[in-house]
Amino acid sequence: MKALYEDRELAALAAEKIKIFAQPQRLMILSCLLRGERNVGDIAEATGLVQPALSQQLGELRRAELVQTRKEAKQVWYALADADVASCVRTIEAIFGGIGQIPAADVAPSARAPAGAPSTGAFPDGPRNGVAAFARIL
Repeated sequence: MKALYEDRELAALAAEKIKIFAQPQRLMILSCLLRGERNVGDIAEATGLVQPALSQQLGELRRAELVQTRKEAKQVWYALADADVASCVRTIEAIFGGIGQIPAADVAPSARAPAGAPSTGAFPDGPRNGVAAFARIL
């Protein structure tokens, strides 16, 4: 596996995939599906998204191959496509939601904040570990 800095095409593909995650409604849907398979009604109830917007975003997620579907009678059930998608969503939640943070030992030394460094950015208690892990998954 190449590092992104070694392959412009690979970096462009990763950036396009990250754009799919970067839409709030899609991210809410993926987070909901991280907790298990759901039908459209379940997703709408859990996220508060209305039917037209939900259907549009589910379509985008299907096209990006981030979710899979199965049909049971008239119900369509949605689930995350694979373990890599689940890992990406868990990592995003860990970084921005503060749950399930990745241990500092799993973060490259160059990505860690120096001991005693003042806090900067959106996280008052310092940067969240895991950005590199998210990029590795893609």
